[in-house]
Amino acid sequence: MSGHSKWSTIKHKKAAKDAKRGKLFTKLIKEITVAAKLGGGDINANPRLRTAVLTARQNSMPTDNIDRAIKKGTGELEGVTYEEVTYEGYGPGGAAVLVMAMTDNRNRTVAEIRRLFTKHSGSMGEAGCVAWMFHKKGVITVAKQQVDEDRLMELSLEAGADDVAEEDGTYQVTTAPDAFEAVKDALEKAKIGIASAAVSMVPQNMLSLTGTPAENTLKLLDELEDHDDVQEVASNIDISQEELERLSAA
Repeated sequence: MSGHSKWSTIKHKKAAKDAKRGKLFTKLIKEITVAAKLGGGDINANPRLRTAVLTARQNSMPTDNIDRAIKKGTGELEGVTYEEVTYEGYGPGGAAVLVMAMTDNRNRTVAEIRRLFTKHSGSMGEAGCVAWMFHKKGVITVAKQQVDEDRLMELSLEAGADDVAEEDGTYQVTTAPDAFEAVKDALEKAKIGIASAAVSMVPQNMLSLTGTPAENTLKLLDELEDHDDVQEVASNIDISQEELERLSAA
């Protein structure tokens, strides 16, 4: 997870943030629609929807787009029905890979995800083959300049967080899924700017990779993330900052 987040940071510095905004909006709209369908259209009573809408606003999605997505989820407007699916497999260096997707055609999506694994010398596995390596956690990222570490630690732990750790110039606040909203709300009430916040699959143990296996695994993860139906990709790949810099310059 940490290695791939570093890789994403390098890519974002090299490319304009707007380059894939249309694709990002499509993924966010799917999440808003499904969240509204499962938990209703009231963001105050639906934590998943509230988080999805916050993420959409942070990425400058127009309010009209958000409102339409919610209404499609609640059935007020006609829309596509999406199904949540998870795929599991291994990268070319043996890293565990979890792929969370939303699709209106399960057969199409599984075939395309399998093709990407095969293309990069990885392999799709059976359900449960790697899921046991991950725990669902709330992860809140705060820039270091936003708050003193002791203050962040105090606020987060009092609100129910599990841990606060420093990573690549940021603080990572980790919570249990059911404590995620309370911790995020506590930080927002304290006027602490949040860079990102999501409930994600976090690996229990990391696998260190270098050289060609690392490069090919990152290519696989990037293509999976770029797929229209994929909402999130989680992996236990761990790559040093120096190796990532070398690969990004290649």
